Amino acid sequence: MNTKFKIGDKVSWNSETGHIFGTIIKIHTKNFNYKGYIHHATETNPQYEIKSDKTDHIAAHKGSALTKINY
Repeated sequence: MNTKFKIGDKVSWNSETGHIFGTIIKIHTKNFNYKGYIHHATETNPQYEIKSDKTDHIAAHKGSALTKINY
């Protein structure tokens, strides 16, 4: 089951530096170029751009990598 998120949702994900927390700022439903790589996205399996709460870094992830949080 794919979890659907919306812009403004607070989420967490794992990175090489540990758990990161951020806010979804964009939803991609078509393939897109991000940091020199083609990221695959569809209406049924979108990818999300998330802005880190701590560093303001922008990351792109599939919904399966994200966990919705409430804080």
